[in-house]
Amino acid sequence: MSNKFETLKASVQEIIDLIAAGDSREANNKLLVVSDTLDEMIDFAEEDEEVREISRYQVLLNQLHVKINGEEPVDGE
Repeated sequence: MSNKFETLKASVQEIIDLIAAGDSREANNKLLVVSDTLDEMIDFAEEDEEVREISRYQVLLNQLHVKINGEEPVDGE
């Protein structure tokens, strides 16, 4: 389990670095890829702890999305 979360952590850090560098377009593209990966992971999650960890990343990605796009998320997104 930890290997896939290490990969996620690195991908999220890359998004943060792109935001800091002012490359919003590439940050948004990377965010979409990571979001799709999280969706797939949650479909196959077997343990509650795994679901909780994925949920934490989903919340973080939502916050990064707002940071990139400067908008409030819509309910359910």
